[in-house]
Amino acid sequence: MDDTAFVYLSRIKTTPERLWRALTEPAFTERYWELSFDTDWKPGSPMTWRERGGSIADPGQKVLEADRPRRLAYTWHSFTPVWAERAGVGDDVLAVIAAEPRSKVAFDLEPGRATVRLKVTHDGFEPGSTVLEMISEGWPELVSSLKTLLETGEPLPS
Repeated sequence: MDDTAFVYLSRIKTTPERLWRALTEPAFTERYWELSFDTDWKPGSPMTWRERGGSIADPGQKVLEADRPRRLAYTWHSFTPVWAERAGVGDDVLAVIAAEPRSKVAFDLEPGRATVRLKVTHDGFEPGSTVLEMISEGWPELVSSLKTLLETGEPLPS
């Protein structure tokens, strides 16, 4: 990891197709991430994020790549006052993160004999990014819960 990107690797005992479904289908994402995406998963398509009883829609939120079941990439969500209130983010932090350039996240799935190697790359940050600091704590927890869900049938407790 450098000061403009976050990279996280994990091996998950599953198939690439099942991991793809876990990254894209609401029945999965709601269980380990407590959110879902409203999109058709075609490159260039808009994405609406649905979480915490609300939604975040913005023209800048879109699918960048979708090569099922190998690579998925999209822009990160917009930071709105409604999102911040639901996420417990104060106005001071919201002002800082809302002023940062929009980042993007990519998921690379590489099949092995009994596992899939998942590489999460979240980049597009400026040095000293507050969003980078926040997602650097969030992604390991999220991927751990995703891995646990796929390997045991239950996500980690929130």
